[in-house]
Amino acid sequence: MGNPNYIFEHNGKNYKPEEISSYILKKLIKDAEEKMDERILDVVITCPAYFGINEREATRLAGVIAGLNVKAIINEPTAAAIAYGLDTAEEKVVLVYDLGGGTFDITMIEITPQAISVIVTGGDHNLGGKDWDDTIMLYLEQCYQEEIGTDEEILSDPETAGEMRLNAEKAKKSLTQRDKTKINVVHGGEKVKVELTREKLEELTASQLESTIVLTHAMLEEAKKKGYEKFDEIILVGGSSRMPQVKERIDQEFSVDAKIFDPDEAVAKGAAIYGWKTSISDELVKRIAENTGQAVEAINLEKIEEETLQEIEQEIADEVGLTLGAVKKSRTQIQNVTSKSFGIIALKENDEEVLSNLIMKNETVPMEITRRFGTHFANQEDVELKIMENEVNDQETAPENGIDIGSAILNIPPGLPAGSPIEITFKINEEGRLDVRAIELTDHRTVETTIETSSVISGQELEQAKARSKSIVVI
Repeated sequence: MGNPNYIFEHNGKNYKPEEISSYILKKLIKDAEEKMDERILDVVITCPAYFGINEREATRLAGVIAGLNVKAIINEPTAAAIAYGLDTAEEKVVLVYDLGGGTFDITMIEITPQAISVIVTGGDHNLGGKDWDDTIMLYLEQCYQEEIGTDEEILSDPETAGEMRLNAEKAKKSLTQRDKTKINVVHGGEKVKVELTREKLEELTASQLESTIVLTHAMLEEAKKKGYEKFDEIILVGGSSRMPQVKERIDQEFSVDAKIFDPDEAVAKGAAIYGWKTSISDELVKRIAENTGQAVEAINLEKIEEETLQEIEQEIADEVGLTLGAVKKSRTQIQNVTSKSFGIIALKENDEEVLSNLIMKNETVPMEITRRFGTHFANQEDVELKIMENEVNDQETAPENGIDIGSAILNIPPGLPAGSPIEITFKINEEGRLDVRAIELTDHRTVETTIETSSVISGQELEQAKARSKSIVVI
């Protein structure tokens, strides 16, 4: 998602990831509509915590192509925490260890009766259950070579590799329940039967598991910078967290009894609860607006008297068949953090280019920050704002550490000296959408831009994808 160079070809046609994802969404919606016997248009979609602007926009557009109204894009660990913590009356700090098929996220979340707040998130988007599968495949290839007496790299054969991948994943899952399993390796008319034990699997994949431990410690160090020295619980989500070695290693390293919390469904349940929360909250705001004669956009629930809120909440509870307490839960605040750092390219006095970060990774959103810069030359005619996204949690870093996500040109009045002041403001919302404003303070000239990534499907290509989606029946 968000990779402009990825194309999937099928029957002579090219498809971008957004369109492929839209068909998956259409299938999910179709199944849900048949189960619930009602039309579904509003959706909440989850994404890995590491997703930046490109990936999140691609995810949103997948919903648009599928003909859906995307109410929110939320991080998968946040969704899992919502499923785990929305009904708790306790105050606790929880680590969500999310080891999925292709990604690993580790997130610290503070849960209170009033709010679920992400403190810090980390991980590796290239580490997941597939790496365990890859390691098993290499082991199977080695066993085949030893048995047959060959040095042929059988994984270079796509058909053999495809079958071995399926068998490797099946064996990995089997070893969550059993101590050993047998795997057939078939290639070029030869067949070798390999016995794989859980002990051997854990030995082969110890380095992958240790990587998650290292990343967890790195996240904890970042949390300490925000004043969080300890945590109360660790919950394990993501299908790959079912492997016994995961809980054993986590318990050993952190002296806890980690809880395996609905690994396959926690994220989806959290998204559903978030969708319910959003719909109840929207209805609450709508009724308050009707009762007070104010515009919906002007309503701030924090400024409404508690008695008024409870009266309307009771009305909604009676209509939808919920308790007042359940409806009140819709007011639980969900606070997230930025998954990336965002800054601009600036010049130092020695003409060295640097990436100057305004918004840092793991800042609470929404947020807005303004910083003052200056023109570099006398009589400068304009300033180019090169807006960058990066993984570095420092105020300055090398430009090559960032990804260019947008630009804007600010015109400068004539005759100004070098160092004439310019204020640049970065504003990011809950979903990671970034607005940038620059003001030249001498003549108060302004330029504003919302970062609309060019790395996703757009324009005529987007309209064509939407048209194809309408004509395709998903079964």
